[in-house]
Amino acid sequence: MKIYTKTGDNGTTALFGGTRVKKYNLRIESYGTVDELNSYIGLIKDQEISDNIKKTLLKIQNELFTLGAMLATPLEKEILKNGKERLDIPKINEKSILFLEKDIDFMEQDLSQMTHFILPGGHQSVSFCHIARCVCRRAERLSVELNEEENINNDILKYLNRLSDYLFVLARKLSKDLSIEEIKWIPGENN
Repeated sequence: MKIYTKTGDNGTTALFGGTRVKKYNLRIESYGTVDELNSYIGLIKDQEISDNIKKTLLKIQNELFTLGAMLATPLEKEILKNGKERLDIPKINEKSILFLEKDIDFMEQDLSQMTHFILPGGHQSVSFCHIARCVCRRAERLSVELNEEENINNDILKYLNRLSDYLFVLARKLSKDLSIEEIKWIPGENN
């Protein structure tokens, strides 16, 4: 398979199902941002963190590829004329969302209760989590906007919302694991 096809040289790209759209199309922006998020999660996974977290992040990366494929497939193109699904892969679903919730709950057991907003930073690994969280929120906003224009699978929106929560809690867990003090945002202080 060649990496270059030259079919996008005119500023268009194909969705699953064959429809060609401009590369700035909201659907492309949505799954392109998911791809960016996946790269940041790879960066977190490359840090000196536990093997269990690395395993979870690898699962999330795989799920983000699935989520991107779901975003790249308009709902009206999901079913082929022969009745089969165009994307013959396990989809993001309630089980995917529950996995994130379970891991969030597990990590939070050892964390102090939050009383203030927390300023991002303190360690490179923690900062990467916050960057990924922000990119995840952008992917979510774009997907919500896309859903306003044309319906997408609602589990996509739930998953992205929960994933940003996961990344925030992971940042807090890594702060604790690395003995990094969280800096509380207190308006008027720390100036």
